[in-house]
Amino acid sequence: MCRNIRPLNNFEPPATSQEVQDAALQFVRKVSGTTRPSAANQEVFDRAVHEIAHATQHLLDDLVTVAPPKNRQVEAEKRRARSAARYAS
Repeated sequence: MCRNIRPLNNFEPPATSQEVQDAALQFVRKVSGTTRPSAANQEVFDRAVHEIAHATQHLLDDLVTVAPPKNRQVEAEKRRARSAARYAS
């Protein structure tokens, strides 16, 4: 999985539409192999981002969990610690 795509489920406050959009954009970039589509592919690229963001938002809205919501700052600190350990050598 792409390291830039972070889990969005079960956070307090819930994931924003911008976070969902950013994750969809990153996914489409990864799958398509490009960060900037050509003019001929821009419409298809944008449509894919929109559709994936839409499906992702529905998924997040419908998921059910009994776990307590995660704290964004704590999770960000865990990511930083993993990154520091990965790149320490």
